Amino acid sequence: MKIDILSLFPEMFEGFLNTSIIKRAIDAKVVEVNVHDFREFADNKHKKVDDYPYGGGQGMVLMCQPILDCLKTLVTKESLVILMSPQGQTLNQAYSQKLAHEQKHLIIICGHYEGFDERIRDYVDVELSIGDYVLTGGELASMVVCDSVIRLLEGAIRETSHEDDSFSDGLLEYPQYTRPYEYDGSVVPEVLMSGHHENIRKWRLHQSLLKTYRKRPDLLQNRKFSEEELKILQEIQKND
Repeated sequence: MKIDILSLFPEMFEGFLNTSIIKRAIDAKVVEVNVHDFREFADNKHKKVDDYPYGGGQGMVLMCQPILDCLKTLVTKESLVILMSPQGQTLNQAYSQKLAHEQKHLIIICGHYEGFDERIRDYVDVELSIGDYVLTGGELASMVVCDSVIRLLEGAIRETSHEDDSFSDGLLEYPQYTRPYEYDGSVVPEVLMSGHHENIRKWRLHQSLLKTYRKRPDLLQNRKFSEEELKILQEIQKND
């Protein structure tokens, strides 16, 4: 996969692209990530990228010319152009999986200041948000999108490492434990020490359903339950 990011602050991405799983995925050529400073495409002497809004109002608005001229040098028939915006659809695990498995080239536009010229939307395929709040710019949000997608690409991490992630199957992830066996009076559940794989599987499913029922019951509303899941959920509801 190739990812191109349009930003006024490319230096914000230095740590992100040179750390942990993201760096390993880039080094292994699982993904190519390029950050473009669209200020370089401003066609005025002072490289100005924003101006006062027509009609008045607070703040400055990003001009369409620098962003779109930069975009036109990158877009191809395989590109999906994403605009980071609080007005967009909310990112979730299912959409990250869709991007990772179906797209070859993502172009992500990071806004800044008060907003951007509305005409930029005419060149965008998807508006994406990471939550119902406003950030100072789209850079942090674009990193969230990149991280959630890159880790799902083949070769980034072992597939089994993300198969049981929260939301991967519509449920929250079951509890995880590692050494020491006992800490401050709290011990690892015996079933995990038993070596009995079927009992461990059943315990984990029960715990996933229990966590989801208590923390995110909204995730259960439209779920198509298996017979086993339905039986466990009924037991949880009875005993909770």
